[in-house]
Amino acid sequence: MGGTKLQTPARVARLVARCLAEGRRVEIERLGVFRPDGEGGFHFQPNKKPGVFLAYAAEDGAQVEGLFIALEKAGFQPWMDRRKLLPGQNWPRAIEGAIETADFFIACLSQRAVSKRGTFQSEVRYALECARSAPLDDIYFIPVRLDDCKVPPQIEKQMQYVDLFPDTAAGTKRLVQLIRKEARRRGQT
Repeated sequence: MGGTKLQTPARVARLVARCLAEGRRVEIERLGVFRPDGEGGFHFQPNKKPGVFLAYAAEDGAQVEGLFIALEKAGFQPWMDRRKLLPGQNWPRAIEGAIETADFFIACLSQRAVSKRGTFQSEVRYALECARSAPLDDIYFIPVRLDDCKVPPQIEKQMQYVDLFPDTAAGTKRLVQLIRKEARRRGQT
């Protein structure tokens, strides 16, 4: 669709129709896949994978990459800036949009993340605001400790967290089970 050029809904619809007429499938992230049916129409397969936004400090990127891969293998649709942002894309707006549309927000807490100023802190604050509009019983904001850091008081007094240390595999398994259970409860899977 031409990089970051904004498209009107009518132009997007024409582009999808043209691709389908040419026999190509069209995947729209977080929506689903359109496939030509061979008779001038199409089949639509909605994306039912829960979307999981990963917020982290840049210094923790390698560790969070491992979590991204584990969540992807578990059948979720994780979102991580270094994996999803495109060159030239308005990254603050793209990140806000990804947080707003995510089914789950994972705040990857570490000694570095909780003590520094920057993007991670603003993402956490924005996600906490988004969580305020979620149904009361929904689990949306999930704090995950990457190391033995102190959980910020505002988070600790409201939410339970998952530890990914000292046993990363056990912590990841617990996180995956939690997301699956909550997605099933919501009827997402």
